[in-house]
Amino acid sequence: MLDKVTDAARDAVTTLGYPGIFAAMVAENLFPPIPSEVVLPLAGFEVDAGTLDFLLVVLAATLGSLAGALILYAIGLYGGRPLVHRWGRVLRVTPADLDRAERWFARWGDWVVLVARVIPIARSVVSIPAGLMRMGLTRFIVLTTIGSLVWNGALVYAGKQLGANWEQVTDAIETYALPLRVAVVLAALPGAGWLLRRRARRGAVASR
Repeated sequence: MLDKVTDAARDAVTTLGYPGIFAAMVAENLFPPIPSEVVLPLAGFEVDAGTLDFLLVVLAATLGSLAGALILYAIGLYGGRPLVHRWGRVLRVTPADLDRAERWFARWGDWVVLVARVIPIARSVVSIPAGLMRMGLTRFIVLTTIGSLVWNGALVYAGKQLGANWEQVTDAIETYALPLRVAVVLAALPGAGWLLRRRARRGAVASR
């Protein structure tokens, strides 16, 4: 089943281009078995082949990631646990997943949203408790967008550099998963911190 879903996501990239990439990334958030680690290096190969543009690929992927995350955020915000429990099998989210994600928030705060963008399954699970816990929408969007942008850009770039050997990206991620994800998070932190501080200063000025 997973292979069929992954193949469908790959076909969407090769046949539909940017809309297919957007749709695949929305689906990756809503149905976690679809891994961006497979879809985006393939898109990078298409960039290397000259059929797609690097910046537009990263933009489409990041907008898709954000759209999928916002759907899950809204489910948590407006539907609460009853809706999540009802549709948990479809969303691949269990009550234990929610409990675990809420403990992440309790320990690390809203920054969990940024870190989770580089971890399969967690990138989907974390959006629901963010809504359940009434995390500020702007903060959620900023952290999700920056985390997704850096991670997606890294995967597309890796696929572009490897060209016809783009499938090696998945093997490299499996081998060096922890240091790669730490590096991506560290790269995203300064930008996220700067944007959030800037917004906080604007809010302080506006309230005077």
